[in-house]
Amino acid sequence: MVSVAPPLSHHHHHRPIIYRTTQLSDTNNHSLLPIFTPKASLSLSTPTHKTTHSQTQTTSNPLFQHFHKLCDSGNLTEALNFLQRDSLSNAIFNSVQRAEALGVLLQACGHRKDIETGRKVHQMVSASTQFSNDFVLNTRLITMYSMCGSPLDSRLVFDGLKRKNLFLWNALVSGYARNELYVEAITLFTELISVTEFKPDNFTLPCVIKACAGNLDVGLGKVIHGMAMKMGLISDVFVGNALIALYGKCGFVEEAVKVFECMPERNLVSWNSMISGFSENGFFRESYHMFREILEGEEGLVPDVATLVTVLPVCAAVGDVIMGMVVHCLAVKLGLNHNLIVNNALIHMYSKCGYFTEAEILFAKSNNKNVVSWNSMIGGYSREGNVCRTFDLLRKMQMELGNMKVNEVTLLNVLQACLEESEMLCLKELHGYSFRHGLQYDQLVANAFVAAYAKCGSLSSAEHVFYGIETKTVNSWNALLGGHAQNGDPRMALDLYFQMTYSGIDPDWYSIGSLLLACAHLKCLCYGKEIHGFVLRNGLEMDSFIGISLLSLYVQCRKVLSARALFDRMENKILVSWNAMISGYSQNGLPDESLNLFRQMLFDGIQPYEIAITSIFGACSQLSALRLGKEMHCFALKAHLTEDIFVGCSLIDMYAKSGCIEQSQRVFDSLKEKDEASWNVIIAGYGIHGHGNKAMELFEQMQISGHKPDWFTFIGLLMACSHAGLVTEGLKYLSQMQNLYGIEPKLEHYACVVDMLGRAGQLDEALKLILEMPEEPDAGIWSSLLSSCRIYGDWDMGAKVAEKLLALEPDKAENYVLLSNLYAGSGKWDDVRRVRQRMKDTGLQKDAGRSWIELGGKVYSFVVGDELLSESEEIRYMWRRLEEKISKIGYKPNTDSVLHELREEEKIEVLRGHSEKLAISFGLLNTTKGVTLRICKNLRICVDCHNAAKLISKAAEREIIVRDNKRFHHFKDGFCSCQDYW
Repeated sequence: MVSVAPPLSHHHHHRPIIYRTTQLSDTNNHSLLPIFTPKASLSLSTPTHKTTHSQTQTTSNPLFQHFHKLCDSGNLTEALNFLQRDSLSNAIFNSVQRAEALGVLLQACGHRKDIETGRKVHQMVSASTQFSNDFVLNTRLITMYSMCGSPLDSRLVFDGLKRKNLFLWNALVSGYARNELYVEAITLFTELISVTEFKPDNFTLPCVIKACAGNLDVGLGKVIHGMAMKMGLISDVFVGNALIALYGKCGFVEEAVKVFECMPERNLVSWNSMISGFSENGFFRESYHMFREILEGEEGLVPDVATLVTVLPVCAAVGDVIMGMVVHCLAVKLGLNHNLIVNNALIHMYSKCGYFTEAEILFAKSNNKNVVSWNSMIGGYSREGNVCRTFDLLRKMQMELGNMKVNEVTLLNVLQACLEESEMLCLKELHGYSFRHGLQYDQLVANAFVAAYAKCGSLSSAEHVFYGIETKTVNSWNALLGGHAQNGDPRMALDLYFQMTYSGIDPDWYSIGSLLLACAHLKCLCYGKEIHGFVLRNGLEMDSFIGISLLSLYVQCRKVLSARALFDRMENKILVSWNAMISGYSQNGLPDESLNLFRQMLFDGIQPYEIAITSIFGACSQLSALRLGKEMHCFALKAHLTEDIFVGCSLIDMYAKSGCIEQSQRVFDSLKEKDEASWNVIIAGYGIHGHGNKAMELFEQMQISGHKPDWFTFIGLLMACSHAGLVTEGLKYLSQMQNLYGIEPKLEHYACVVDMLGRAGQLDEALKLILEMPEEPDAGIWSSLLSSCRIYGDWDMGAKVAEKLLALEPDKAENYVLLSNLYAGSGKWDDVRRVRQRMKDTGLQKDAGRSWIELGGKVYSFVVGDELLSESEEIRYMWRRLEEKISKIGYKPNTDSVLHELREEEKIEVLRGHSEKLAISFGLLNTTKGVTLRICKNLRICVDCHNAAKLISKAAEREIIVRDNKRFHHFKDGFCSCQDYW
C-alpha cells in the first residue's frame, strides 16, 4: 500500500530543492517508472450501493473464499470450472455473488495475463442477459484485455456496448496508455470531451497525461494541466504525480518542481517521480537530495521498491558505489533486497561501478532470475571488455532451467564486447542465433550488428547487414558511416554521407562526428571546413561531442591555432576538450604549449586523469625535461594513476627519452601487468640508447612470458640493431618477421633496415633492398640512404638518390640541405650554391641547429651562433676555458663538419657557436660539480661536437647526455656510449 502524506497547508514549505533548468529535445527517449494509479480505480467503475445482506454473505461464504483463493494462487482454470458448474446448477452463488466472482476472476486473468481464460469468462458474461450490459463487468473486461496486451479486444468490448459511463471511457483510455498506444489514448480522450456529456475526473486525467508523456507532447500536457486547474483537479495527488512525470520525462525540470512544490498533498509516488525526473535529466545531486528528504522528512514516508530502483541507476550513472551500498543496506533493512526488481537494480549498479564480485554474489544468490538479471550481468562484463566472461554467461543463460530466452537487449549487450577481429567467429554465431530466433529484424539489433562487424574489421559483412535493412533510419546509416570512419576506410564514410543525404535522411550529431573523424583521418581540411560551416549554420557547435570532433580535426590537420581558437570559444570545457587540446599540442611538436595548458587546467581546478597525464609525459619526452617528468611522475603517484597501463608505458618512454634508461627499467619492472605495449616501449627505449644486446635479450624474455611480438616490437628491435651496428641480427629479425611470426614488414621496418645498412656502409645492399621492397619507398627511406651516401662519400649514388628524394618531396628544406651537404663534402661549391639558390627561389629555409637544456624545472634553448642571450659573454668565456682544457688532452677542431666555403679560421669560429656547445657551457656555468648535464638537439650531432663532448666529460669530470634527432649519446670519462658509431 502506498503511504499517503498528510494534507499540507499552502504556507507549509519544505527545504528548497536545488535544481538547474534544462529542456531536452523531443528526440530524447528516457523511460519513466509507471505512474501509480489509485488503488480505488476500479471502485470508481462500480456504482455506489449500500452494503446489502447478499454482499455481506459473499465475503463470509466459505465457497466464495475458496474461489478467491483459487484466483489468488493462479489456479484460474479450476476457478473457471468452478464458476461454470455453478452457472449450470445455480446452487452456490446468487446473481450478486456470481457477478462479484466473475469480476474477481477477470482481475486475476489480467494480473496473470491469462487471456485465454479471460476470453472464456467474456463468453460467460456475453451469454448472460443479466451481465452482458453490466458496467462493472464490462469495465473489468476492458481492463483485463488491456492488461493482457490486447487493446483491440478492449476496444471491441467498448464499441459493443449500447450504453457507456465514464468508468468505461476511463478503462479504455487507461488501456491504451498502458499499451503505449498514446495517440489512440489522446484521440479517445478528445472524443470523450467533445461528443459526450461526461466530465473527465481524477482517473481520466492521469491516464491522458501519461499518454502525453509517452508521446513527448509537452504542449498538450500543458493544455491538460490547465484543464485540471479549471476543473479543480490540480490538488489531486494522482494528477499532480502524473504532471511531475510528464515534465520530468520531457526535460522541463523547473515545471516539475513547481508542480511538486504546489501540491497540497504528496505521497511516496510524488517523491519517486521527482527523483526520477531529476535523474533522467542528469541532475544526480538533486536526486540524492530528494532521496535524503524522504528519509529525513516529517511525513514518515518509507522508501519502496520504486524509490530504490530509481535511486540505484543514479548511483550507477555517476559511479557512486558508496551511495549504492547505502541503498543496498536500506533495502536489506526494509526487507526489499529479495525483490527481483531491486536485486536486478543492485546487480546493474555494482557491475556498472566495476564491483563484479558483489554483483556476482547477488546474481548467484538470486533464486528467481529473469532475463533482466542475466542482461545486467552480461552487460556489465561486456562494458568492461571482458569478452570471455560475457560469452560464458550467455552460454549459461541458454542452458538455464526454465528455458531462459535471449532477447534483443541480451544481444545488444553482448555485441558491445565484439571489438576485435578475434571475436569474429563469436559474432557470426550471434548473428546466426538472431536469424534462428527472428531477432534480426529488430532495428536496434540490426544496427548493432553493422557496428560490430565494422569494429571487428569486416566492413563487407557490415555492408551486407546494412543493405538487408528494409527501412533504414539515421541510426542505421550512422552505424555503417561510423564503422568506415573508425575502422580504416574514411573515404567511404564520406561517400556514404552523400548517399544518406540523397536518400532524404538528414544527418544528426553522430553523423557529423563520424564525418569529422573521417576528415581527420584523411587530413582533409577542405571537407572538414565545409562540415564546420554546416555545424555553425545549424547551431551545433555548442554540442560538446561536435566541438571535440572539430578540435581533433584541426589538430590532425596541424592547424593548432585554429584548434586553440575553437577551444577558447568553448563555454563549458569538459575534461575531454582539455585532453584533446593538450594532446594536440604534444602531437604537433609543441611541448611547451602543452605544458602551459596543463598548468592552466590545474589552475582552473580541473582534475586531470590518465589521458592528460599521458600527453604531458609525451611533452616531457620531447623536451627531455627530466625534472618536469619526475614532478609529473609524483603527481601521477599521488593521484593513483600509475597503475594504468598507458600511463606506465608513457612513464617508461619519458624516462628513456630523457636519458634515464635505468629508471625506465625500474618503472617497467614495477608494472603489475605487462602487455605487448609495455614490452615494446622498453625495447625501443634501449634501442635509442644503442643497447642492442639488451633490446634483443628483452625480446626473448617477452616471448618467454607468453606475449606475441607485433609490428611495433620489430620497429624497436630493428632500430636497436641499427644503432648498435648489429647488421646480421637485424637482417635475421627482418626475415623472422615474415617466416616465423607471420607479420608483413611495412615501410617503417624497411626504413630501419635501410638505415642500419647505410650506417654500416653497406650502401649497395641498402639500395638493393629498397628496389626489391614490395612497397614503393617513401621520402624517409631515400633521405636515410642519402645521409649515408654523404657520410661514406658515395657521390654518384647520392646524386641519384637525391633525384628520387626531391621528386617525392620537392618542398621540404631538409632534403635540399642533405644534397647541399653531399656536394659540400666533395668540394663541389658551385653545385652547393646552385642548390641553395633553388631553396631561396622556392622560399625554403634551413632549420637552424637548436639545443636545449633543462635546469631547475625550466627549459633553456640555444640556437647556433646565438649572440642575443644575456649570458652570451659568460658562455663564450666558459667555452674558451673549456677549449683550452680539452686542447691539452687531444682536441682539434674538425672543420670538415662546417659545410660552408669559408677560411679555416672562420670555420673554427663557426664550430664554437654550435648550439650543443653553448648548451653544455651554460649547463656547466649553472650547475654544481658532479651534476649530469642533459642536452637535447634537433639535428644530428656533428663529429666536432661529438669529439669535444667526449673530452669535456673527462676534463670537467661530468657525465653529459646528448639526445640528437637519431639517438642518445652518453659521454663519460672521455668515451661515448655509441662507441663512435652513429
